[in-house]
Amino acid sequence: MGYKILVINPGSTSTKIGVFEDEKLIFEETIRHSAEEIHKYDVIFDQYEFRKDLILEALEKKSFDLKSLDVVVGRGGAMKPVEGGTYAVNDAMLYDLEFRPQVQHASNIGAAIAVEIAKPLGIPAFIVDPVVVDELEDVARISGIPLIERKTGFHALNQRAIAKRFAREQGKDYTELDLIVVHIGGGVSVGVHKKGRIVDVNHATHEGPFTPERAGELPTEPLAQLCFSGKYSMNEIRKMLVGKGGMAAYLGTNNVREVEQRAFSGDDKAKLILDAFIYQVAKEIGKYSVVLCGEVDAIILTGGVAYSKYITDSLIKMISFIGPIFLYPGEDELLALAQGGLRVLKGEEEAKEYK
Repeated sequence: MGYKILVINPGSTSTKIGVFEDEKLIFEETIRHSAEEIHKYDVIFDQYEFRKDLILEALEKKSFDLKSLDVVVGRGGAMKPVEGGTYAVNDAMLYDLEFRPQVQHASNIGAAIAVEIAKPLGIPAFIVDPVVVDELEDVARISGIPLIERKTGFHALNQRAIAKRFAREQGKDYTELDLIVVHIGGGVSVGVHKKGRIVDVNHATHEGPFTPERAGELPTEPLAQLCFSGKYSMNEIRKMLVGKGGMAAYLGTNNVREVEQRAFSGDDKAKLILDAFIYQVAKEIGKYSVVLCGEVDAIILTGGVAYSKYITDSLIKMISFIGPIFLYPGEDELLALAQGGLRVLKGEEEAKEYK
């Protein structure tokens, strides 16, 4: 018999759970949360008890025996920056997620839910590769203004899981390879994986190319003028940058399929914005290839938007000179969480301590 693993991935309006035996999914469930339910809570961390109870109800409906579990793995939240890996949930982590989070995000309660379920069962609770994974080289932290240091915030969980999967399928060790992993979704992150460490990556919220709903990098002087024009509040500017930026700002939608349909139905503006998006993603890949001095073992395209044949074909045409390209469309965060816990249970890795 394999190890039984419960994985928990809280999102803004839903909580996804999955039960695995080793890497085999037994079942998964998406628990939806209405706006009325969520808005009862002043801060996100206060939701963990409410969501935990719903998870236990869902497992009971499946007639799943909690005592058969070997580990519970939650999605890692916006605590302080850490190197990648699987972390045992401890009091220091829970304190930072509740009282000192980097941002308010639903993932902040993944650790709390996991440990609350695991503790009565006498089994470990882990998180895996949170969004604050930071393995940047010192030279990559310099921004150009001493008051601002470059920081990370990207799709670390999916990027690392896909990179390790690629290495395994190639019969190689992840720590032997130099890769560029490109997550293309609502946010875009381009990570340089150098011998097992992500030594540089754009911050997926405010760096890199524009995305379906984010503005990406902007010319600094016009942005400063916009901020101090007196026409917009800080909150309005933030929404322009994240949520209502990118394709949403130009075309009124963040749905890439809709943008493609419009582009190929004679909408010249939609075609221009779609091609500009591809252009900027390709430039970002080219930029990060120099970190590896152009010696790139593979470029991996992943994320939900990587299902688009037009986008991936266009990118391949622009970047194929850099290195071989492999497609892993979509993202399977539940499996990635399970694999992180499984590596520790099997003794392939040691669980790290959050301090």
